[in-house]
Amino acid sequence: MTSTASALLTTEEELALVERMLARDERALCLLQERYARHLQQAIVRLVRDEVLAQDLLQEGLLKIWLSIDRYDPARGRLSTWMMRVCCNHAIDALRSPAFRFYNANKSLDGSSAQRAQAPATFNPDHIGLRELTSELKPRLREVIELLYFGGCTQVEAAEQLGIPLATVKTRARTALGVLARVARPVLR
Repeated sequence: MTSTASALLTTEEELALVERMLARDERALCLLQERYARHLQQAIVRLVRDEVLAQDLLQEGLLKIWLSIDRYDPARGRLSTWMMRVCCNHAIDALRSPAFRFYNANKSLDGSSAQRAQAPATFNPDHIGLRELTSELKPRLREVIELLYFGGCTQVEAAEQLGIPLATVKTRARTALGVLARVARPVLR
């Protein structure tokens, strides 16, 4: 084998590695990861543009390679090329999945321009009289609004704290906002 850990294997070494993987030699999987993981991850990062997601997809891709090594055909190309195709196809499938769209839509905004564009830290809803307006609400509606807008809770957290279903929190929040909109109109004019 080649002396440096990051060097790719020769064609003969790849064929020997395939034989070991077909025999389910776990040390072969370690060698495969040692020699090819960096190159495979670089390709995945170029596709998904997210280091953490790329690392997860790499691990899943390596598992796919391990489980489907019997499908590799040396007559059709090198092992490294086949592995790159398996990992990139897996990454493309992930990009197209609803789970990825959900992940991408909900990932943290830390350090992003959206984070910097938020209201300044000195914003206080009491300065514009919002808390006074909530006194017009029924107690059940007020407690939901206070948890969501003044307490910094998510709807799920508010439901847990109040011991009510999430749908009830959403309904009460929507109702409360409607009441507040009607109450606030004369004040804002």
